[in-house]
Amino acid sequence: MYDVAIVGGGVTGCNIARELSRYSLKTVLIDKNAEVGFGTTKSNSGIIHAGHHNTPATLKGRLVVRGNQLFDQLCRELNFGFSRIGELVVARTPEDLPVLERLKEQGKSKGVPGLEIWDKNRLLHEEPNLSHNLLGALWAPTAGVINPYEFVFALIESAIENGVELKVESPVQKIGQEEGHLVVQTPTEKIHSRFVLNAAGIFADQVARMAGLDDFTIYPRKGEEYMLDKRLKGLVRHLIFPVPLKTTKGILIIPTFDGTIMVGPTAQDVGDRHDIATSYEGSHQVFDFVRQICPSINERDTITEFAGLRAVSDTDDFIIGPTKVKGFINVAGIQSPGLTSAPSIAEYVLEILRQEGLKLHERKNFKSHVAGPPRFALQSLKEQGERIGKDSRFAKVVCRCELVTEAEIHDAIDHGARTLDGIKFRSRAGMGRCQGGFCTSRCMGILSERLKIPYDRVTKRGGDSWMVQKMKDESSC
Repeated sequence: MYDVAIVGGGVTGCNIARELSRYSLKTVLIDKNAEVGFGTTKSNSGIIHAGHHNTPATLKGRLVVRGNQLFDQLCRELNFGFSRIGELVVARTPEDLPVLERLKEQGKSKGVPGLEIWDKNRLLHEEPNLSHNLLGALWAPTAGVINPYEFVFALIESAIENGVELKVESPVQKIGQEEGHLVVQTPTEKIHSRFVLNAAGIFADQVARMAGLDDFTIYPRKGEEYMLDKRLKGLVRHLIFPVPLKTTKGILIIPTFDGTIMVGPTAQDVGDRHDIATSYEGSHQVFDFVRQICPSINERDTITEFAGLRAVSDTDDFIIGPTKVKGFINVAGIQSPGLTSAPSIAEYVLEILRQEGLKLHERKNFKSHVAGPPRFALQSLKEQGERIGKDSRFAKVVCRCELVTEAEIHDAIDHGARTLDGIKFRSRAGMGRCQGGFCTSRCMGILSERLKIPYDRVTKRGGDSWMVQKMKDESSC
C-alpha cells in the first residue's frame, strides 16, 4: 500500500514527487511514457516567468511569484542550468504603452521586484538588434531560462534517491475504490494507495473520469517552436515578449540557456491530443511576427522545429484541490506559467494532503543535492585533460556539433536514459546543427550494448518509435 500515487511524470508530478520524498512516506510516480518529462515538459519554452503577466485573482497569478523565488535554491541543489537573463515586454504601437504600465502595477502588487519602464532609447541601447520601430518596454529582471528536461531529470533522480518509486511505460487504465483506499490499474499491475494525485497534463480530465469525476475539461492548445543556429548567439540578450493577448503571451524570442535562439510558440487549439506536428502555416506565422521585432532573424537559420500541447482547462486556471472521491486530488490545467509555478504547486499540494489527513514526518536523512551531468564542452583544456586521464572515454567524441563524448553518453544511461531522446536531453548529443546526422548511430550502438537489446529495438522516445527496421533474412527464402 502506498501513501501517495502520482499519475503523470511531467515537471508538475516530478516536483511533487521530490517534495514528498522529504517525508517518511511510501510514494510512487506513474507515467505512461518511456521516461519522465516526455509529454508537454520536453517541449516547454523553458522560461521562468517573473510573475507580472497573471492577475493575482487566479491561482496562476498567486503561485507564479513564489515559484520564481524557489529556483535559485533548486538550481544549487539539483545542478541544472538556470540563468536570470531578464525579460522585456516590448511595445509596438502607442496602444501598447498603457498595457506596459498596467503589467508593471500588477507585478508590483504581487511583489515582483525590479520592474521598470524603458523608453525607446534605453531599449535599443540594451538590445541594439531589435527593430527601431519599437516604442519602449517593460523590464523584468527576475525572469530567466532553464532546460526543462534537465530540471525534470534532476527532480526525479533526487526523488528516487530519497525513496520514491518510479513506474514508466505504465498508462493508467482504470481507477477504483477498495476498502477505504484507491486502486490504480495499469496494464501490468494494480497499485493501491491512500491518495492519488492527478498530474496527467493534457490527459488529466480523462484520468479524472476514470475515478468517476466529470468536473472539468482539458482543451489541448498546440505551440510550435523553432530553434535557430548557434551562429546567432548573442543576437538578443534578454527574453523578448510582445504585449500579451487574451489566450497567449505571444510569439517570443528566447535566448536559451545553452546559447541558441528559439522563436515561438504559436497558439492553436486542436482536437487531437497527439497532434504535435509542425506546419508551414506555423512557421510563416512565427517568422513573420518575430521579424517585426528583430528584423535580422530568418527562417533559413532554423536547425530544428517541434511542437507541444498546453493543457488548457475550461476554467482557464490551474485546477488544484481535493474532490468528492476521497483521496483523489486534481493537479490539472497546468499551462503557462506552469513550469515556473511547479515548485510552488508542489508546496501547495503538500498542504492540501496535510489538510486531508496525510501525516508528514520529515526524513532525517533527506539528500537534497544531485550531481549535474559532466559537460566536457564547457570545461577548460586543463580540466578536459584531467577528465581524459581518469577516463579515456572522454577522448572519444560521439557528437561533433556539441562536443559530447562517449563518457557522457554512458553517464546519461547511468542516470536513466533508455531512449535516444533520453540521451539527447541529458547530454545534448543530437541537438546541434546536424541534428544527429553524425551521432545517432553511435548513440544507438551504445544504448544497444548497455541495455542488452538488439539494435533495431532502440527507440527514439519509447513505444514503437524505432529508428531502424530489421530486414527480412533472405537466406530463409
